[in-house]
Amino acid sequence: MKRNMYDNERKIPGMLYLLVSFIPWIIYWILCGMGNELGIVVPFAISLLLIIPQIRKRDFNLMSLTSILYFSIATVGTFIFNLNTFVESSGFLGYSALFLMAGFSLIVKQPYTLQCSKRDYPEIYWKDQSFLAINNIITVAWAGVFLVNAAIFLLLNMPFTVIFSNILITFGIVFSIIFPLKAPSYFVLKEFKKYDWSIGIDPQKPKGENEYDVIIVGSGIGGLTCGALLSKRGYKVLVLEQHSQVGGYCSSFKRKGFVFNTGVEDVSGLLEKGPINFLLKELGLKKEDLFMKNTVRYIFKGKEIDATRNLKEFIKLLSEKFPDEKKSISAFFNEVEKAYEECYREAEIYGTPLPAELIVKVFGERKLLDYPRGHPHFYDWMNKTYKQKLDEYFKDEDLKTLLCTLLGYLGTEPEKTFASNALTACVSYYLYGGYFPKGGAQRFADSLKEIVQSYGGKVLVKHKVDKILMEDREVKGVKVADKTFRSPIVVSNANAQTTFLELVGVDNLDKDFAEYIKGLKMSPSCFMTFLGVDMDLSNYPTLIKNIDEDYNIVINSNADPSLAPKDKVSITILTGADYHDFPERRTEEYSKKKREMAEMLIQRAEKVIPDLSKHIIVQDAATPKTFERYISMPEGALYAFDQSIGVKRPYFKTPIKGLYLASASTFPGGGIEAVVMSGMICANDICNWDVKAP
Repeated sequence: MKRNMYDNERKIPGMLYLLVSFIPWIIYWILCGMGNELGIVVPFAISLLLIIPQIRKRDFNLMSLTSILYFSIATVGTFIFNLNTFVESSGFLGYSALFLMAGFSLIVKQPYTLQCSKRDYPEIYWKDQSFLAINNIITVAWAGVFLVNAAIFLLLNMPFTVIFSNILITFGIVFSIIFPLKAPSYFVLKEFKKYDWSIGIDPQKPKGENEYDVIIVGSGIGGLTCGALLSKRGYKVLVLEQHSQVGGYCSSFKRKGFVFNTGVEDVSGLLEKGPINFLLKELGLKKEDLFMKNTVRYIFKGKEIDATRNLKEFIKLLSEKFPDEKKSISAFFNEVEKAYEECYREAEIYGTPLPAELIVKVFGERKLLDYPRGHPHFYDWMNKTYKQKLDEYFKDEDLKTLLCTLLGYLGTEPEKTFASNALTACVSYYLYGGYFPKGGAQRFADSLKEIVQSYGGKVLVKHKVDKILMEDREVKGVKVADKTFRSPIVVSNANAQTTFLELVGVDNLDKDFAEYIKGLKMSPSCFMTFLGVDMDLSNYPTLIKNIDEDYNIVINSNADPSLAPKDKVSITILTGADYHDFPERRTEEYSKKKREMAEMLIQRAEKVIPDLSKHIIVQDAATPKTFERYISMPEGALYAFDQSIGVKRPYFKTPIKGLYLASASTFPGGGIEAVVMSGMICANDICNWDVKAP
């Protein structure tokens, strides 16, 4: 169970605490500077007074410990051994002792200013790497002040010693106040500033026939989101798609009256403050026309668990299955609700949570500094793995496994997944449920396409972009076969590797950036079997997730009967697959592997849906190489790049001025909700974060 780690008891402010700790030294230098031996006794007495409450609380301040040690030695040396050194050389010895204290604290990786800083910030900050780094730098600065002051007292005479030492102390105090306020935003913006160019666009300015305000390469949901928002805001937009239909992974195809989705089965982000819900409202679309809630069943340890997407009932269900964890389950989801609410707290402004660099850019550096304090639960999830969060609450390994089921939506392992990513992309389904696209995934994509067109934009399919045109690393447009389309802004919805290595070209990139893009590992892919059957499966839920055998069944027509002919059913069975396990397309080996995988999945599914194989009317399948061909996604990756901890996605703005990324390649990653967020971020940045623009 979690203790209340977010409440900070009333304490003396950190800077005041530091100044109080400094009092014995100030008195020491003043009195000893006058040649008065009271400069030894009084600081010793004050040091004793300061250390007593610390002994009681067993919470020691390193400077107070240094003070009591130093003045104890000074008292003994002065009054027992009759040494006058501590009086005559008070400046040099005192500052030398403080320098050694600061240096020691850095060596043991506990900078002495850290304890003071902890008084001003909730515990949630204390283990944060940037918080530790800032205190390291402040302590280094104070170590420098102490060392230089020691040298000043060794080499100079009055009044220069007093003047210069006080100037340096003042510098240390000012630096300690200002640096913590400025440092977080500095570190966050240090790299992003290289890419944060600005392009002035006048949507009212007349354009030529093949001239546009914005060109979008690719028509996945990220690109269509960006295009729809910009079109509605008055920009002249062109969307270019290499395939015969829009949507990317959010598309559908038909076989003999059966409709199948190419990848979308469970969509998040449709709660009141959810990004997709925000998008639909801005575009004048209705959620109930495009999405409906899923029903779900888990198969775990041979047992069926019908999981309602009502949190209260889901907690009750889990508590019945795992009675020993009942209290922990309630506590876990209580924190989950708080963390999720905090994540989306500012989403009503721009429709999406923002990464750190955009928090600074849009809301200011103070917002970033206060973010952990204002979002303590979510910040905790940001700094831990999902495995760590589960281990905090639960002992039962089966329960942990069950709560990791939806990590397939990220393609990662719990120990390699930030808890915050698991929260928004997986655990959120337990809170608010997931949705199935009515009419098939294609309908949602087509709705966004129609918005682009209704506001005067163009969407051209079968238009594969061959090259992004540039001059002096600035976007000028794109080339499609023998056609040229001009624009100062190109938003690439294609994978970042395709964008930079093929459409931009390595010669137009810095060597380090090109190597970084080449080195990005792709996310997992999957294998899908599509079945049209003449059975009555109305008693089954829409989604069946077999944890024991690692596959999912999606009964599409249970969500929307229009996806299959009357009295028939559209089914998709899918499982994870490695791109490299499949031979080259159009070979016998490839066809054989494809048939074997399909039959294996049907046999597994038949344990859940008896006699399934006897009722198949239509059958098709898709491999990672199928997705690579039709979606133009390297290795058929479902979420673009690997979403594990340590894999840094490119910024949505690029080294090429005027070139944006709006896709699973950039923040926040893969999934329909995530790519909608990427499209919204691009659109808002193009509008200079003026949502009413132009």
